Amino acid sequence: MAARSLASLTIAFGMVSIPVKLYSATQAQAGISFNLLHKACGSRLKQQYLCAREGVVVERADMVKGYEFAKDQYVTFSPEELKELEEKGTQTIEISEFLPAESIDPVYYDKAYFLGPDKGGAKPYALLAESMRQTGQTAVGRYAARGKQYIVQLRAVPGGLVMQQLLYAPEVRQIADIGVEEAPVRDTELALAKQLIAQISSTEFHPERYEDDVKKRIEAAVQQKIEGQEIAVSPEVPTTGGQVIDLMEALRASLEKTTPRRAAGKSPPVKVGADTAAPKPEPVQASAAPTELKTGQRKPPKKAVPATEPETRRKAGRS
Repeated sequence: MAARSLASLTIAFGMVSIPVKLYSATQAQAGISFNLLHKACGSRLKQQYLCAREGVVVERADMVKGYEFAKDQYVTFSPEELKELEEKGTQTIEISEFLPAESIDPVYYDKAYFLGPDKGGAKPYALLAESMRQTGQTAVGRYAARGKQYIVQLRAVPGGLVMQQLLYAPEVRQIADIGVEEAPVRDTELALAKQLIAQISSTEFHPERYEDDVKKRIEAAVQQKIEGQEIAVSPEVPTTGGQVIDLMEALRASLEKTTPRRAAGKSPPVKVGADTAAPKPEPVQASAAPTELKTGQRKPPKKAVPATEPETRRKAGRS
């Protein structure tokens, strides 16, 4: 089934105008929605708005939008006033600058759309896409729609162009706001962590490998309800907070756990430096004793019995 375009736009690239069509890059089917019903009779509930002061139901015709500038104090706007404040749609994507693709942090990414060439726009469309591929650049510009103005990024992907809506700077928080505590990392720990990363690394992202298990469980439960079956409710298992006893031991155990699963068809693991111990086959055990003491407490190997000793014993037995 062919995709249906949402709008016809124009990309303004210098003095070049490129007619394009806008398509949604995602489809809303991830979630399952439930309706609120009256428990006694099973009928759907209807939402109503109550006046907080008078306690009466307010119809939509009697509603007005207001902005709270202080506690319980509002300035109101009529629909005509709000309409006047909206951005006028120009149906044009105005390119302001070109930037390296990696210069935009994905945290600024919002909704994505596909752009396809419209009638008469195939050649300039292909020219813009190929020039961005070969230069490694992406276009950043503005686009107005539905009364709002958006920052957008145009980037070339295999097969065409993607228009990515971007968030404005005040809409994105800084990671410094959460206060990440710095912690020293030892070379031996870093080496094992790199080896673990190498063992479970892939060259490409395959989204089809990841499924929404929660959605599948809900769909199965809904079907059971439709067929009149009862759903078994599992008792809640108390969770205990996990505590890392020894980071090195946890890394070694992770390596042992992932090795059998990733062994087939994978490149050999990264070699670790001489100061790093090899992964242990035995499971991790909680112990406060340092690794040096554990090594020193090992029993010495038994002495080998000389090959001539059994014959000597047989002679002694015959005498």
